[in-house]
Parts: sequence; structure tokens; C-alpha cells
Amino acid sequence: MPLVPPPQARPPLDAETPPSTHLQSNAPEWSVGDLASALKRTLEDAFGHVRLRGEISGYRGPHGSGHAYFSLKDGSAKIDAVVWKGVLGRLRQKPKEGLEVLVTGKVTTFAGKSSYQIIVDSMEPAGVGAWMALLEERKKLLAAEGLFAAERKRPIPYLPRVIGVVTSPTGAVIRDILHRLQDRFPRPVLVWPVRVQGEGAADEIAAAISGFNALEPRGQIPRPDVLIVARGGGSIEDLWAFNEEAVVRAAAESAIPLISAVGHETDTTLIDFVADRRAPTPTGAAEMAVPVRADLLDEIHDLGARQRGTILRRIERERLDLRALVRAMPSPDAVLATRRQRLDLAEARLAPALAANARDHRARLIRLTDRLARRSPAVALADARGRLARIDERPLSALRHAIERRRSRLDALGGLLGALSYRAVLARGYALVRDEDGAPLRSATAAGQVPVLYLQFADGSVTARPDAADGDPPAGRRPSTGAKPRSGKAVKEKQGSLF
Repeated sequence: MPLVPPPQARPPLDAETPPSTHLQSNAPEWSVGDLASALKRTLEDAFGHVRLRGEISGYRGPHGSGHAYFSLKDGSAKIDAVVWKGVLGRLRQKPKEGLEVLVTGKVTTFAGKSSYQIIVDSMEPAGVGAWMALLEERKKLLAAEGLFAAERKRPIPYLPRVIGVVTSPTGAVIRDILHRLQDRFPRPVLVWPVRVQGEGAADEIAAAISGFNALEPRGQIPRPDVLIVARGGGSIEDLWAFNEEAVVRAAAESAIPLISAVGHETDTTLIDFVADRRAPTPTGAAEMAVPVRADLLDEIHDLGARQRGTILRRIERERLDLRALVRAMPSPDAVLATRRQRLDLAEARLAPALAANARDHRARLIRLTDRLARRSPAVALADARGRLARIDERPLSALRHAIERRRSRLDALGGLLGALSYRAVLARGYALVRDEDGAPLRSATAAGQVPVLYLQFADGSVTARPDAADGDPPAGRRPSTGAKPRSGKAVKEKQGSLF
């Protein structure tokens, strides 16, 4: 596409301009921005959306903004590539350093670097080798988590009540499954329609598996007892949805036993490793899900016949044993003869035994009557009353003697208490000196330190005030024990303690 400069970019000719300058001014004059815009339009109009194959180089993960920047290269050239944040989250195949991919996008320019680039809209591995390398890497990562462990496998129910099928509703797969189930053992089937290839297929398959598990076992829509995830054969690109991590994890988390039937027997996907059983074909999955009804009926009839034969043989054997036992049993007369003879002997001994027993009781009654006559109740009662009177007099006499002894001891202790009491000391002319709190004062120094003294005598108490603190009376004066307090008032107090 030719680049046509805008009219205002053509400068007018000047008469005084040299001829060489006139020739140069005939070339169009561009601004940098105009040229960048014109190149951008030209490149986008000429190429638009392209499908490009190359090896990813320089990928360091998403940028802080969420966009991804890297380059695509082959043996002779390299082009910058950009994946916007919204597109990066939807890509089935995420960018990875060194991976050969096939991208679809729009070729454009970046004026800030004077370079061209491709804006990626979709990405997938290029060639079977790239797909297989990616498959093996993903298989190793999931196996390291233990999702493929044999101990996680669960048995398939022998005769499920409801079967859930995750597949395309329009393909031959669902018809093959239903036809095979009808031939073997008809069972109710719930179909969750999904896309089995292309963009968004993996999310629909994972959502279908999770949706079946979310159903209530006794709800309006019954929860299946077994799931079949099926698809017909195809290339590795066609079957790639069953290698996606979302599908594998949904199958691993399924509480319902799951049978995978993806592709033909030679096709292998990651869901086959995590499923509880792998069927070579969708028809084989139907055969694994249910037994053959005719075979089951034949087996039931055979078991019933064997059971009836066993019961009849057991009854016949028991009948023969019973007849043998009947022949070995004695007759009723033989069984009763011995007991009848014992009864007759007991009857013969009964009359003499009753007569002897009556005689023994009569003699015992006579002896008791004689004993009662010799010792009447009145005499026994009088003796008992005499013994009771004697028993009552002895405790009273002992009690009086004990009281007299304790009274004498109490009088002696009272005399001793009076002799040892401090009041006896007061009666001999001494006095007890106390402070305001009633505590006794044992020295003149202590008496001089209180404002009022309380003196207790044998016949009462008086108050006094100390004149000197040294405890010695003035010269020529003699202490007087009978001096009255200044107040001249005697105070009666209760008995105190000398200590």
C-alpha cells in the first residue's frame, strides 16, 4: 500500500532557493507520529489476523500489570508478542519458555520502539511433539501430587440405580452407550451435555463432573451411582480437553465412581489415569457399568435351584434322623411304669408316716402343757419386777456417791483459786496500777509517762495523776497508800488481771 503524505506536508517553492534545494523540497515531509500511524495502518490492513508458528523466547511470566511479553522466533527471524491480561487467563495453553506454539493474533506496530509485534488472541502447541511434551510434563506434575495413586481407585457399583454420562448430546457416543445399556441391563441415565473439544470444553466437562457430585442422593434429580465421561476418537488436539488440569482435578475430587471412555483403545488422556476405571471405548464403559441382565437372571435361577435342592436334601436328612430317633425311643408305658411304681410305694408309706407325725406332735404338746403348769406367767412376771427394782436402785446409789466426790473436789479447787488470786494480794494492802487502756504498769518510769493512773485496791479503784517522773518521793515526805485522788471520787471496776 503506497504511503501518501498529507497535503500540508508539501512545502511551497521559494524563488531564491537554490535548484538543489528545490529538488529536495519536492519530497514529502512527515512528522514522526504521522509516519508511525501510517505504518501501523498499512501493516494492520495488509496482514490483519495471522496464524504464526514459532518458539517462545524471553518469557519471564506475567508482568506486574497482568500482561505477558515475550518473543516468537524460528531459525531466521524473531517477532515480539504481547498477550493482554484478559486473554492470558482464557488461553488453553499458557506461554512457556522454549515451547513451540501456534498463535493467532493481530500484527501491529509499537511506535515507542519503532518495532512491529503480534497481539496474541489464542495459543496452542505446534505439532504432535509439542503436545506430547506438554502432556508428559503435566502428567509428571499431577502424578507427584498422588492423583494417579492406585489406592485412590474405588470399585464400580455392581448394579447402579442411576448412571450419569458426560458427553456431547449429538454424537454417536451417547447412542452407543444407551444402546449397550439397553441390551445388557436397562438403567435410568442422566446426560450432562458438554462440548468435548475446542475452547471452553474443559471447563464444561469439569463443571459437569462437579455438578453431578453436587446433586442430593434423594433429591428431585437423583444423584448417579456411577459416572461415564466419554468421547469418540480423534487427534491429540481434539482430545486435549481431557488432558486439562481442571478436568483431571474434577475427576480426582469426584465422590462418585468414574469411568473414563475417551477415544479409542490406543488413545490415552490424563483423565484415564485418575479415573476409577478406564474403558477402551464408550461401549466398553457401558459394559463396565452394568452386568448382563440375562446372565444375572440365569445366575439367580441357578442359585435358586441350588438353594431348593439343598433345602430338600436337608429336609430328607432330618426326616430320616427323626424316624431313627422315634424307633429308639421307649414306649409311653415303659416310661411311666417306673414312676407309677414309685408312686405306689410312696402312697403305702404315707399313712404310717402321718400317724407317727401326729403322735410326736401330741407328745410335744403334753410336755409344753406340763411346763406351763409348773411355771405360771404370774410368777414369772413377779420375778421380773423384782429384778427390775433391784437394777434401778444400784445406779442411783452410785450416782449419788459420784456427785459427792466431785463436789468435794470442786470445793478444794475453789479454795486454791482464792489463795492464788491477785485479789488476795490486794487484801494484804497492795494496789494494782493501770493506764487509760487498762494495761498494768510495772515501773515508775512507765507510770510517769501516762497522764492518768488507775489504782485498784481490794475494796475498789481510784484515779491519780503522777507528780514526778523519776519515781522517788520528795525529801521529808513519805508515800501514803491511803491518799485520795484529786478528784476525790472512787471508781468501781471489774476484776482485772495482774498479768
